[in-house]
Amino acid sequence: MVKQRIRKPPWLKVTGFAGTNYNEVNHLLKKYGLNTVCHAANCPNRGECFNRGTATFLILGPVCSRACRFCDVTSGIPVAVNSEEPTLVGKAARELGLKHVVVTSVTRDDLPDGGAGQFVRTIEKIREYLPSSTIEVLTPDFKNDPRVVDRIVEVRPDVFNHNVETVARLYPTVRPQADYQGSLELLRYVAETSDIITKSGLMVGLGETPDELRQVFDDLVRARVQVLTIGQYLAPSANHLPVVRYVTPDEFDLFKEQAKQAGIKQVLSGPLVRSSYMADMVLSPQS
Repeated sequence: MVKQRIRKPPWLKVTGFAGTNYNEVNHLLKKYGLNTVCHAANCPNRGECFNRGTATFLILGPVCSRACRFCDVTSGIPVAVNSEEPTLVGKAARELGLKHVVVTSVTRDDLPDGGAGQFVRTIEKIREYLPSSTIEVLTPDFKNDPRVVDRIVEVRPDVFNHNVETVARLYPTVRPQADYQGSLELLRYVAETSDIITKSGLMVGLGETPDELRQVFDDLVRARVQVLTIGQYLAPSANHLPVVRYVTPDEFDLFKEQAKQAGIKQVLSGPLVRSSYMADMVLSPQS
């Protein structure tokens, strides 16, 4: 018997992908041959973000070496690293006139450094082409190798983001190739070895319990995470993990208060919140 999928509630309605800025950002990304997580992960906010003139650059190609069951990014054999990619990101960021640049990547377990060197080069090129901007990186776990993480810490992005994604119990199902404690240790390591702002993200609606969520909030505080995003998991297709339930806007407000009470300084929580949503607010906090 096939399990019936839950119908989306009205608060998950997404605005259309159109508008002058949306088209201009799309054109620019095609011009430079760049990938964004906005497209690769089919983000519901890309219409809003593109019309604000923002995008999250996805480096190291569009193919991920892992196959997390929640993610819409293509998995398989990754493509060769493009040595020109950091320069292209820098040029695109300058042409967009970004004040806050977010750079993320697919996971590249096939590379000795997990792709950390490409992050470093991209940060350097953004600073070369757009020195007035702040920079946020959203990284994979780099197999929890501190020597690799050090390379990124040394070039001092303004924000270091790494998502724990879900509660510890669900890792074997949701992130079978990742490690919950390892992700916490990565965030703690960055916080303890630098003054870089640390950030993480959570999806809800995968079957987690209220007690498990509060445990994650406490764990993130112990890892010295300063900023947290919380959003609804949306199944990209019938081949991905199904949504267990849709969390109400009131519950997202409750999660925000609980996370802040636990000790996280900034929390952005809502049904359509994603890791890079309103990322510039981290440095101009309103939450």
